[in-house]
Amino acid sequence: MFCFSLSPIFKSVIYDRQTLKNLHTIKKQIKDQIWKNIPRVLFCLSASWYSIFKHTFSGLICVSILMEQVAKRHQDGWRRSPIYKRSPDMTKSLMTKSEQLLRIDDHDFTMRPAFGGPPIPVGVDVQVESLDTISEVDMDFTMTLYLRHYWKDERLSFPSTNNQSMTFDSRLVKKIWVPDMFFVHSKRSFIHDTTTDNVMLRVYPDGNVLYSLRVTVTAMCNMDLSRFPLDTQTCSLEIESYAYTDDDLMLYWKKGNESLNTDDRISLSQFLIQKFHTTTKLAFYSSTGWYNRLYIHFTLRRHIFFFLLQTYFPATLMVMLSWVSFWIDRRAVPARVPLGITTVLTMSTIITGVNASMPRVSYIKAVDIYLWVSFVFVFLSVIEYAAVNYLSTVQERKERKLRERLPCTCGIGNPDEMMIDPQITGYGSTDVNITGNYGLPENGGRQERILAQVALNDPQITGQVKASRGYVNIWIDTHAIDKYSRVVFPGAYILFNIIYWSIYL
Repeated sequence: MFCFSLSPIFKSVIYDRQTLKNLHTIKKQIKDQIWKNIPRVLFCLSASWYSIFKHTFSGLICVSILMEQVAKRHQDGWRRSPIYKRSPDMTKSLMTKSEQLLRIDDHDFTMRPAFGGPPIPVGVDVQVESLDTISEVDMDFTMTLYLRHYWKDERLSFPSTNNQSMTFDSRLVKKIWVPDMFFVHSKRSFIHDTTTDNVMLRVYPDGNVLYSLRVTVTAMCNMDLSRFPLDTQTCSLEIESYAYTDDDLMLYWKKGNESLNTDDRISLSQFLIQKFHTTTKLAFYSSTGWYNRLYIHFTLRRHIFFFLLQTYFPATLMVMLSWVSFWIDRRAVPARVPLGITTVLTMSTIITGVNASMPRVSYIKAVDIYLWVSFVFVFLSVIEYAAVNYLSTVQERKERKLRERLPCTCGIGNPDEMMIDPQITGYGSTDVNITGNYGLPENGGRQERILAQVALNDPQITGQVKASRGYVNIWIDTHAIDKYSRVVFPGAYILFNIIYWSIYL
């Protein structure tokens, strides 16, 4: 076409060369002819490209039709294969859109199923995965569980050849109606979202729905710590519908007490899990009405061995240590006083440490009784030595006054023989060695008793002694308090332990 369009130019060139024979004129005419024929040349080029594009597009259409026919034949052969026959349910086909199959856009899922009719029954079962913490200070517990709901919604029914279900994740849950459950008296709760939201929705062809989610909840537990740490606690997790009363939603345990399953590997450091059980009750709110409420009860018994090592044994050892002072000489003040103060301060530290990890309750706990009774025993051992020391001081003062009133022994012919004479003193010769150091405090009351009896045999001072009743205390042996304490204190503490452990164990 391009050559055909340029033929007039060559013809005009030949004609002009023959007639005019002027090169310059020929060049000018050729140039003019070219400029005149440029639009025709461009039109020819565009027509050529259009023809090329048309033929190429036609070829692509033919190739696509051919490929479609090949794919159709391959699909027909695959349907006839035994692999395809293993899952013939068309609900599992990738070509089926789930929302169109369930007809979600055709219904109003803001309303409960069978609205206006009888209450919809919603069954619940729970599998406890773990009991994480039990806190006496905060009075709560933390539990991780699988919470499953069962109900029937005919709006979600769909045709199926072999009654197989469809399973969805949390994205479809937001588009349909689900029960609005919450945990009563919960402080914190959340649905696990690693690696995705732990939510599962399973829909059956007849409209039955299974809705499962994995939740961790921290709920309140009212504990009675009057027997702590020898106590047994019962905590409850309560499940209830937030908006629907018993006229709209009937909440129940799907399989009774068997609806609650626990992992055998659940264990706690301070508690022994004794049992789990379920109950159902009605809860009334004055402004909204009656609601079905499900309860999960579990009983925990506290391990005592930890508290025996950390509290009871140290307290008992401090009490026994305070008894050591009863065997120390009453005149060894630097030995007995620090021992008593040390045991008192140690008992105060034990009591403070135990109460620091406990809530500030207004009643007395079992551990408080034991610790405070032990503290009283330690404190009484200090008071006992104070009494012994005071009576010893009083006795020494009275003995000193008595010596000052006794006549001089120089008037006695032989004081030693007089003291040895049993008729006068009431003591034999074996007592001479004991009372040889006359007037010294080391030999205590026996020497003073002998001297008092010698003085009383003298008629000159008998009247003076009778005139003063206070001298009767001269014969009190202050060592007797320590002797009695060695028996009374351990016996009383052993009796207390027998009564304490028989009541609380």
